[in-house]
Formats: sequence, C-alpha cells, structure tokens
Amino acid sequence: MSRTTATCARASSRPPPNRLPKIISPHTLHAPIRLAKGCGLMLEVSSTAGGPMSVDDTARVWTIGRLADALGAPEHRDELTVERVGSADPVLRVVMHDHGDLAIFVSCAGEQIVVSSLLWPVDEMADAAAFNHFLLRAQKLVPLSNFAITDLDGREYYELIGELSIESTLRTILIELRALAHNALDAAADLRQAFAAA
Repeated sequence: MSRTTATCARASSRPPPNRLPKIISPHTLHAPIRLAKGCGLMLEVSSTAGGPMSVDDTARVWTIGRLADALGAPEHRDELTVERVGSADPVLRVVMHDHGDLAIFVSCAGEQIVVSSLLWPVDEMADAAAFNHFLLRAQKLVPLSNFAITDLDGREYYELIGELSIESTLRTILIELRALAHNALDAAADLRQAFAAA
C-alpha cells in the first residue's frame, strides 16, 4: 500500500527548498499533506508494489536518441511506432496506431520537447481569417494543445502543437502524445466541419 508521510524538521537539518530531491511526481502522491506553519517538508513515498518507481515515472533530461529508445521500447509497440527523420536537426515521427496511424512529430528544442501534427492546408478554408479568429476563441476548449500555422513547401497548414519540459517523465510524454492525437482527430472531424457548416 502506498504511504506518504510529512514531518517537521529543524531548519539546520533539512536542505533548502530549492534543493529538495525530485523524487515525487503527481502520480505518486495520493494522500493530502498538511504542514504546520514554519515546518519543513520531508516526504517518504513507497510504490504500491513495494519495488522501485516505474521507469515511466522517472524524470530525466531527454534527447532525441533517448526519446526514440524509450518510445520504441517493446511495451509501446502496439500503441505506436517511432522512426527518426532528418539528419541535421533530427526529429521523431511517431505513428499513433490507436488513433488511425496519425503521424506526430517530436523534437527537442532547448528546454522543451515539442510534439506536433499537421492538420490541413489553410487555403482549404473558405474564410481563413474568420476560422483563425474562431480558433483563437476556441483554444481554451482544447486541452494540452495549441493551434498554429506552419509553412511546408511553400503552402501554409494548420498544425496542432503540444510542449513539455525536457525533464518530463515518459508517462507525461505519452499522455501528451495521446492527447495531441485525440485533439487532432477531433479538430479534423468536428471543429473543421462545425465551422464550415456555420
């Protein structure tokens, strides 16, 4: 059974708050924590199985190579396929099998992991300016994803983008990929048609 304990500690016996070890993820904290005023926080977390934390919950600094290895692991094979594209600035093409083999592109840029999927050409919208205005207003209804316009071979396309910290857990990256795939399919099927019908 999972257990979380919080105890007060003297200021001299605890590390400064900005130096606390990163051993807790939101997925491992199950109990509310109450602190008395002026108390430091020390947490002890044990997994429900009594063993080490899942590799999916381990924070790390990602590179394209590490992401390719982690996402290409056998346990993810039924859900997605990963391949590297490009050589100068390598990008991963992740095919989401549970979402109609939708392609999502993954890159590492500075302190971020960027995931994106092309939607459809801007010039296919009868009134692109009105649709763009509509997208800006509807943005808050689309969880974890942002709309953008990108140029591809001289043609502008709508694109759905998600961004994560380079230190995100693999579990968080998988959640982002699934959310982006779901949102892209919803945008293509519902959002585009709803606007066209209005």
